Amino acid sequence: MKPAVALKLGRVSNLPTVWTNTLAGVVLSGFNALDIKTLPLLLSMSLFYVGGMFLNDAYDAEVDSRERPERPIPAGLVGRQTVFAWGVAMLAAGLAILLGVGLAGATGLWPAAGGLALGGAIIVYDRNHKANPLSPLIMGLCRMLVYITAGLCFVAPVSPAVLFGAFVLLAYLIGLTYTAKQENIGRVENAWPLVFLAVPVLAGLWACYVFASPAALVVWLIFTGWLGFCLWLIVRRAPGDIPRSVGGMIAGIALLDAMLISAAGASGITMVAIAGFALTMILQRFVPGT
Repeated sequence: MKPAVALKLGRVSNLPTVWTNTLAGVVLSGFNALDIKTLPLLLSMSLFYVGGMFLNDAYDAEVDSRERPERPIPAGLVGRQTVFAWGVAMLAAGLAILLGVGLAGATGLWPAAGGLALGGAIIVYDRNHKANPLSPLIMGLCRMLVYITAGLCFVAPVSPAVLFGAFVLLAYLIGLTYTAKQENIGRVENAWPLVFLAVPVLAGLWACYVFASPAALVVWLIFTGWLGFCLWLIVRRAPGDIPRSVGGMIAGIALLDAMLISAAGASGITMVAIAGFALTMILQRFVPGT
């Protein structure tokens, strides 16, 4: 498999949002994101993400042959079974890393349990997301479990702050994934699920009030402004606006992470998460993010 094909299959332009999810899970757990366990944790979550994207294309090969023939499998750039094998191998490798982190640390098998749940959610989503009306919820659970699994590498059970952040992220992903499901038809036929996107806006504002953090309020304004721009693209519906909105909202995951991290008082990691947003937008110019 050529590297360019692997990059496209793995939608690696979105990896920075996985990294910021991971950092947010650590910070919300009350631990230092520069802890030695963070590096293997970032690698594990990256493998879960890229492996899940490989399996997504493998399961979608027949549909893509009709709707997206430019994707690597229908274009004949790589075999479907090869993509399956690589996807499963990456999920297994990610799980093995979590097992090692847990056994070497203080939480034992809890990180591996989180990894099993994450891997299961990824497979359930990939197998039937096209026709499943609950697929936005399942996709949200995948990202939610990144927060929870990251937290379980440091403390078990996870802290209430991690659960709060995870549910905020879940709501955002439901709205985002619903929009992405309609990307190929170039329009949003029903807008009501987009109300889920109001949850992180309101939750972020509440967190700014509770923690009386001017820095968090600035990040909230950045996140809210970016989300508003992405929603404006949906309303405008010019050619290409839906894909642009989806890619922008995917990158916005890092801004949501930055908002939550800032509310937790980790200013340095907040800047890292904002940089993750910028990096995602740059990478999406070279590797399609949706």
